[in-house]
Amino acid sequence: MGLSSDKLNDAKPVTGRTAPDPRVQRAIRLTLAVLGSVGSLFLAWPYWRDFSYWAESQTMWLIYFIAGFVLAIYVLCTFLGNLRTLFEHDAIERADMANLAKADDQEDRS
Repeated sequence: MGLSSDKLNDAKPVTGRTAPDPRVQRAIRLTLAVLGSVGSLFLAWPYWRDFSYWAESQTMWLIYFIAGFVLAIYVLCTFLGNLRTLFEHDAIERADMANLAKADDQEDRS
């Protein structure tokens, strides 16, 4: 039995805490993605290799790193968004299992 994304967004949090603002979550995801991409950019900086990997010109290196940086931000934002959804589904499943166990305990005591 699956839930639509509208029902997931309207559902109360399972933990009893209020849900954080989606804009704040988006900002955090974007910040983490940019920081991760900047870190990977510095790890792969072409000056360490004397521009000798595949692109011989600095212009090609610049294009290569700009494209990689934008792609890395997109991939990390998508990953973090899907990770949040995964944890939400896990919390819902755990709550369902706890309710089922509680109902079984009630039946056993009766």
